[in-house]
Amino acid sequence: MILKGKKVIALGDRDGIPGGAIEECVKSAGGEVIFSVSECFV
Repeated sequence: MILKGKKVIALGDRDGIPGGAIEECVKSAGGEVIFSVSECFV
């Protein structure tokens, strides 16, 4: 409900929380993921 109607860009970390996990959380909170990626920020 907190993200209902919001568009989100999910930037995940390969060694932390991946973008796919963030994407699923956003979807369950009512948001729409327009871009999702997992990168290595070293």
